[in-house]
Amino acid sequence: MATSAKSNRLLFDLDLLRTLMTVADCGSFTTASARLHSTQSTVSQKVRRLEEMAGHQLLVRGGREVRPTDHGEKLLAYARRMLSLNHEMQDALSGAAEAITLRLGVPEDFVAGRTTQLLARFNRKHPHVKLEVTTGLSRDLAHGYDHGELDLIIIKQRRNSREAVARWPETLVWVDSAKHPSISQDPLPLVTFPPRGLYREEMIKAVESQGRDWRISFTSSSLFGVQAAVAGGLGISLIPARAVTADHAALTRKHGLPAIHAMDIALLYRPAADPVVKELGGELSRMLDRFRD
Repeated sequence: MATSAKSNRLLFDLDLLRTLMTVADCGSFTTASARLHSTQSTVSQKVRRLEEMAGHQLLVRGGREVRPTDHGEKLLAYARRMLSLNHEMQDALSGAAEAITLRLGVPEDFVAGRTTQLLARFNRKHPHVKLEVTTGLSRDLAHGYDHGELDLIIIKQRRNSREAVARWPETLVWVDSAKHPSISQDPLPLVTFPPRGLYREEMIKAVESQGRDWRISFTSSSLFGVQAAVAGGLGISLIPARAVTADHAALTRKHGLPAIHAMDIALLYRPAADPVVKELGGELSRMLDRFRD
């Protein structure tokens, strides 16, 4: 009896597909190995087996991040559908709903207001999605993203310093205390983020360009700490326009301080990210289009 060509077709192993998807999502074999509770050599072997079955290289290795090739992107799209159907089948048989964890990183000044309202709406729409939101300095969020610990981030960065899904100019304002101004003091007291923190270098360069002496009077890794220190009269600072409060007085060129246009707000997620990550990224992007200032 003749065997049809269709019956000889390869059957792709879901475990291999899951391994490829995890490496692509993490952007790292090391991080993917930890998430899969496996060794890096085992994960590499599974990816190589899948590449042999597919007849194509599926991942570009080396450099800062592992990323899918064109064939890898195509296979990942099918892999996600196949794994999703597999989960649906399991859920249908067990009566359980699959929980998806989405790890989002945002700067401190994006936590409240419109962002949390957007996240609440998103969670109501996708009750099976568990949101893990991390706040902190942009450098720490970028580090977590680069090491596969975050799926989607909003960060502040020096303009065009790295590739992003979308970016917007960050409007910065020089601020002093409304009740206890410091602008006339000599040397000029500065309230800053820690060394290598955002705005710190720009502040110092700008003040020195005006020929003024300066000193660091207060340092905080928290935007709230910087806001409070300025409001209390500990010095001037440079902060996002959205972070200016009624306790602050905005400083302009007449105070001898130049406008700073060196920063971007950037939105990042991986090309092979889960569709639910891309959906949230799209909603955050539209929010920033409307309300970035």
